[in-house]
Amino acid sequence: MIYNQQNQNNHGGRKFIPKRNPSFGQNHSTTHHTNSGSFSATTHVVNTNTKSFVAENLNRPETLLANQTKKKLIFVRKSPTHNNTNQNNPQKHTVKKHGVRKVTSEVATKKEQVIPALAEGNIRIIPLGGVEGIGQNMTAIEYGDDIIVIDAGIQFKTEETPGIDYILPNTKYLEQRKGKIRGLVITHGHLDHIGAIPFVMESLGNCPIYTREFGALLIKKRQSEFPHLPELNIKMIDKNTDFLPIGTNLKIKFFGITHAIPDSAGVIIATPHGDIVCTGDVRVDNTNGTPKEKEFEQYKMFKDRKVLLLMMDSTGIEKPGWGISEDLVISTIDNIVKNVTGRIIIATFSSQVERILHFIRMSEKYGKKLVIEGRSMKNNVEIIKFLKLADTKHIIDVKDMHDYPPHKLMILSTGAQGEEFAGLMRMSNNTHKEIKLNKTDTIILSSSVIPGNERAVADLKDNLYRHDSKIITYTDTDVHAGGHGKRSELEWIHRQIPYKFFMPYHGHHYMLKMHAELSMNIGTPKENIIVPDNGSVVEIVENGSKIKMLKEKAPSGIVMVDGFSVGDVQEVVIRDRQMLAQDGMFVIIASIDVNLGKLKKSPDIISRGFVYLKESQDLLKNTRIIIKRTIEEGAIGKPINFDMLKDAITDNVSRYLFQETAKKPMVIPVVIGV
Repeated sequence: MIYNQQNQNNHGGRKFIPKRNPSFGQNHSTTHHTNSGSFSATTHVVNTNTKSFVAENLNRPETLLANQTKKKLIFVRKSPTHNNTNQNNPQKHTVKKHGVRKVTSEVATKKEQVIPALAEGNIRIIPLGGVEGIGQNMTAIEYGDDIIVIDAGIQFKTEETPGIDYILPNTKYLEQRKGKIRGLVITHGHLDHIGAIPFVMESLGNCPIYTREFGALLIKKRQSEFPHLPELNIKMIDKNTDFLPIGTNLKIKFFGITHAIPDSAGVIIATPHGDIVCTGDVRVDNTNGTPKEKEFEQYKMFKDRKVLLLMMDSTGIEKPGWGISEDLVISTIDNIVKNVTGRIIIATFSSQVERILHFIRMSEKYGKKLVIEGRSMKNNVEIIKFLKLADTKHIIDVKDMHDYPPHKLMILSTGAQGEEFAGLMRMSNNTHKEIKLNKTDTIILSSSVIPGNERAVADLKDNLYRHDSKIITYTDTDVHAGGHGKRSELEWIHRQIPYKFFMPYHGHHYMLKMHAELSMNIGTPKENIIVPDNGSVVEIVENGSKIKMLKEKAPSGIVMVDGFSVGDVQEVVIRDRQMLAQDGMFVIIASIDVNLGKLKKSPDIISRGFVYLKESQDLLKNTRIIIKRTIEEGAIGKPINFDMLKDAITDNVSRYLFQETAKKPMVIPVVIGV
């Protein structure tokens, strides 16, 4: 279900979608076979030798198959006869679309701001996600009748969104201008940049997707989990491709940057007034603070470009200095692997594909068989196999590892963040079917702790240490380098790109403010810097001479994926979950004689997560007295107003329970007239 907390119109209802296909590539006609599935489809490739796209039938992992039989799945939602929580909500409009029931609140229509039409010659930039947190990245660039969208990522759930699967960018602004969208440009294949694609492509008019090769394969791999969706129009851009026209007035070009995944790229959008440069996620590979030669090569092109606006990743801005080199990380881990006498287990982010490549080569170098654990890790290794980025003949199935002595084994696993069902966590709590830890194991956690995961990682380390294994983390030695540049790295990039205006993105608001201060400190005028929120409408006006932020905002209410269904509902759903998690629920079931207005019997009470009922008999006795008195005072006249009666029971019981326990459980009265 997708919820929009601002409850905005047009797409306000719930659109039910089938569950993702858990197995990749099943039941499809195929041309290329691997251990995890089969691939076949049509992809468009752009290279330097032609200005037009050439459709080639490539034997690459594809997300959707042209010959796949489409099945129409319709889910029917029954309306409840009573909905006490939403009784006071305004009436809602119901729209039928493709067999899907869509509901939009009248309040949403009134809240939505009217954004002025884009004046001729102006450039509009709207961050639709990614500037008030980590993830959910999406930015729209608009000029004339053309819109280019940069990235479409997810953000994972937070403590404020219990039970949610993902948080998405709000695409309402784009839905209303679907005919102007010329393409979705992807900077790289991490989920915070591609994860929303299955959920938003219809809103974007199923426009072409422009990306580099590795990103294209990851998009296709993910899309295969949604076999009911239309085929994606993916256009792979060669790294040497010159500026490519997208629409009437805009051109795009990728340029190389350093990150944690192959084919990471920044994007240049050439406009009639100058270039808009989006770095995507970026760091600077360096040795003791000296950038490597490849970094100078990647940015030297900007010396001859007129850069109007720079948009840069802000995730690492609060960390001073330079990050350690990825070469140092690999060298450190290589030395550990060379000297261990038992089995070695390395846990890292599956998104650290460059590092995974080194681990694959490292295991071969020291004559070790390699076991891959974790679904996302296996998916990325399958792409590595397909592209032949490394020799994978020494990779074995986990069930075959018992045929080899421990010192001949390396295990590469997910789970360094303490995820409940990830490979390393299952090893640590003895629930893994094949891998049992022992005191001769050496375990490397090649990752930092993501904010919010501290407790989960601490629990993981507790479990690991109970096995008396040797544990090595990034706090012990140099076994991890982040994929986002620290402050000095970002400053170096600023000095390589001579820009007029600056807008930081990708990070929390305080990170963007710190990045803006860095830009001012190196000479950018304050009036040339914009720090946006999600939905801020930024315009470059007067032929590229000024930048401003409009007072109007594009729809930016939080949008969530929750289970099968997609749509908008009010904040009440999330509030209810938070309340249940905090103080539990208290259900009252009462039968009333509708003729006498009296209780037929003592009301039944069910409680979960509130108090232990067997030890709270006095509380229950007094609660029943309050319920009896409330019903007898409220069940007056015929017919009995059950809605008003239930509200009175809720208020009186909630007040009493709070007085006695200082807790506010969700009180749910069920009143039955007999």
